[in-house]
Parts: sequence; C-alpha cells; structure tokens
Amino acid sequence: MSSIANTDARLEQVFDPISLAALNSKAEMLERLDNKYVTRAGILHRAAAELARRFDILEIEGRRSFTYETCYFDDADRRSYFDHHQGRRQRAKVRIRKYADAGLCFVEVKLKDKRGATIKKRLPYDAGKFGILNKTALAYVHEVYFDQYRQEFPYALSRVLDMRYVRMTLVAKDGGERMTIDSGMRFFAPGSSHAVSDDHFILETKSANGNGIADRLLRAMHQHPTKHCSKYCTGIAILNQGTRHNKFLPALRKLGIVPAPQTAEVVPGQEIEVAA
Repeated sequence: MSSIANTDARLEQVFDPISLAALNSKAEMLERLDNKYVTRAGILHRAAAELARRFDILEIEGRRSFTYETCYFDDADRRSYFDHHQGRRQRAKVRIRKYADAGLCFVEVKLKDKRGATIKKRLPYDAGKFGILNKTALAYVHEVYFDQYRQEFPYALSRVLDMRYVRMTLVAKDGGERMTIDSGMRFFAPGSSHAVSDDHFILETKSANGNGIADRLLRAMHQHPTKHCSKYCTGIAILNQGTRHNKFLPALRKLGIVPAPQTAEVVPGQEIEVAA
C-alpha cells in the first residue's frame, strides 16, 4: 500500500460517516467563501482528533476517499490563468470534473461575486464526453457567465490541463460548513507531467463568512491560508516553464515545487512558512 493510501486510511477512520444526500442537505456550499491551506501529514494528523469532534466524513458504498479527475479549459493565451494571476474580480474557471468512484461527471464554472465569494455552477454531463465541451456545455458556460456579469463570455476554450487527486470531504455536524482534504496530486499536459509529493495536502475550507470552525482550529495550530492556491493555476505554473507565476510562489514553495530562498533555515522535521 502506498504512503498516501496509508495516510488516508488512518485519517478516514477517525470520523463518523455521512451520506452524500445528508451532506448536501447540510452544506451544499455552491456559494461560499473559501480558504486554502497547504499542510504536511504531521499537521493534518494532529488536527484530526479535534476535527472529528466537529465534522463527519462523506462515505459512499463504504468508501471515504475518492479519486477526482479534472480537465481545465482556457484559451491559447491562458486568459483564465492570467485573470487569476492579476486578481481580476470578473473571471471564470471552466472545467469538467469526473468523480471516478461515484460514476458522476459535471461541467463546472467557477465565478466570483462582488464581495469575492466563490460561485460554482455545474451541469450534469456524460462521462464519455470527458475532455470535450460540446455545444450544450459551451452554451451553459456562456449562460452562467452572462447571468453573473451581464457580459458575453470573452474567449474561446480548449483543453489545456488535466489533473488527478484523491479527496476526502468533511461536513460540520451542525451544518453550514465543509472542508476538503486533497492529496496525491498529479498534473498532466501534452508532453509534460508532475506529481506533488504525497506528504503534501491541500485543505480547503468552505463557509459562509470564511471564518469557520476548521479555519479557527487551523489558526490555533499556526496554520494560515495560502493565497493564490488554485490547483489549475498551480498546474499551469508547474508545467509551463517561463509562465509568469510570482503570485503563486507561496503555494508552489509550500508544495515543495519551488525551492525556498537560500536564507531560510530549515530544521529537520519542522514545518516552516516561507514568505514569497
């Protein structure tokens, strides 16, 4: 069994299970404020017992961790990537996500509202069309973009990046908050690929105000949100050498992809946060 499978298995058993229907009833969170944290396995295990007091874990047919496959779409100039890099409020991320273990597939469009909250719109999709935006899918992308911004979608889309990872999903016992734990991240583009170390995890908290139970617990453990930690943007920065990525350096460093500055003193076994 791989190290990632061992780590996930130990974490999974700490939590009480919840069904998909019950999870969505408590906290579908299609509109929310997100925070992302890059942590190592040791931090996550230290947090697990306290998280288990307040959160349940999604379980489907006896499984508690699930493989996600995602392909992202952008134009030739990487307009979506650079809109994120420049912090534009009016921006879109378009992807097809396949929930491999559950046999589900969706076209998903992520947008921002005026206060910076994430709005996710999704359309059920034929898994056999994974990687291809057909006319129905493109019409949906244009429709939700226009509904949000009252403007036409501004560029043509083509498949530019694929990724695969394993996810566990937690939901607060009292509802209204979710947290995902992603590991085993693998990025793929034509002619290149990259695997993130299995010791690195991306935690994403999703709550109404961006300051939920999980955020407070992680802060108490001296963990702070990692800004500009989009998996799409991280993948583009990794696989496209020379692409401007200075805003994503903190995330890339925490993921062990870009070396920390030479002046940083790293103590074996101790996790440190290095400023960009």
